[in-house]
Amino acid sequence: MIGISESQPDDLASIERIYPAAFPDEDLLPLVRALLTQRSTVLSLVARAENAVVGHILFTPCTLIGQSARIALLGPLAVALGHQHQGIGGALVREGFTQLEESGVSGVCVLGDPQYYRRFGFAPTETIAPPYPLPPEWKEAWQALAFSNNALPLSGTLSVPTPWQEPALWGP
Repeated sequence: MIGISESQPDDLASIERIYPAAFPDEDLLPLVRALLTQRSTVLSLVARAENAVVGHILFTPCTLIGQSARIALLGPLAVALGHQHQGIGGALVREGFTQLEESGVSGVCVLGDPQYYRRFGFAPTETIAPPYPLPPEWKEAWQALAFSNNALPLSGTLSVPTPWQEPALWGP
């Protein structure tokens, strides 16, 4: 049985073990640590199996320049190697969506695998610009999803908080 809850400070060591194993070619820990220092604004969820943290996801509140809509940036998301392909990542995404929509967030953006994120309703977007130019081959990976509570079309340039203002996060 998998349980999902907001992460706690004592989950950090477990979270820090998941990312390097799930993404051996990327060092996401500096970003994860920086985002977790903003716990009061960032939505950080963990999945637990038998009292062990087996998955983690972050949603960062952002804005669209020139719009009042509240929007979130999904990422990173990681599931422990022995627990992948069991629906844990999907459960984390869906629980995050539920909490964000209930709090009045209008939509979510993600820079990620289009095949994976399409299952949640994400689609490539040209109306929301990322904060940094993306390489052309990543065009399909920049995606957005508007929640049903959103009355306006989401458009503009995504304005991200400091931890996301690292151009290397937005390119190869």
